[in-house]
Amino acid sequence: MLVNHNHELSLRKQCKLLEINRSSLYIKPKGESQENLKLMRTMDKLFLQDPTLGVLGMQHELDDLNLHYNEKRIRRLLRLMAIEPIYPKKNLSRLGKAKYIHPYLLRNLKIERANQVWAIDISYIPMKSGFMYLTAIIDVYSRFIVGWNISNTLDKEIQTTVLLEAIQQYGKPEIINSDQGAQYTSEHWVSTVKSLGIMVSMDGKGRATDNAFIERWFRTVKQKYVYLNPAGNGIDLYLGIKAFILKYNKRKHQGINRRKPVDLYMAA
Repeated sequence: MLVNHNHELSLRKQCKLLEINRSSLYIKPKGESQENLKLMRTMDKLFLQDPTLGVLGMQHELDDLNLHYNEKRIRRLLRLMAIEPIYPKKNLSRLGKAKYIHPYLLRNLKIERANQVWAIDISYIPMKSGFMYLTAIIDVYSRFIVGWNISNTLDKEIQTTVLLEAIQQYGKPEIINSDQGAQYTSEHWVSTVKSLGIMVSMDGKGRATDNAFIERWFRTVKQKYVYLNPAGNGIDLYLGIKAFILKYNKRKHQGINRRKPVDLYMAA
């Protein structure tokens, strides 16, 4: 542990010196059996390869790996992982969410400047013993990661906290795009975003490309860091992802003509 609870310096000062979030001291991985944790890691890798896999499709893929689990367990764990397959869903009006759903504003939109469009999402992150969730916000024009944090819950307040911290550091976007997850099809998210004078945009259900920029970034961080360096605790995970993001923002990106996200964002 980098932080010593018995040190003469307060925890607040130690965290400030180490540049880590003080809340990460109290983060504990979610409790699941080792068998379920192993199953979740496998399903996450399968989902990255094919984001259309639902419960039955996932069950078939697992069967091919000689991993035999019933639909009930697979469905529960996929929900716990905040994984939603890409396919047309039922009308959400029955769930009382219709009034919070907003149209997708990015179709045919020419994105030509920083802070024009941000995209936000949350993703399951496996650890050695447990898992956590990573929320991240990407500036679509530059591919620069403007905000992120880790948590051990899917609470909707976490999304607005990350957004407000990003705005405090980089200013606010004109549009922010998300999927139609429960965190975003809520009064809390919609009212917060609108109160800031930001336009709300949401993916169309069943569309694989609407929020592709942040989804591709999650695939990158998992394949190039998380799977290769499973964290033992919340602080290790926080520091590791922080280092990865700093490196990512300064690395040349093929999607922006081999420019660096930080250079493109800051120049704009």
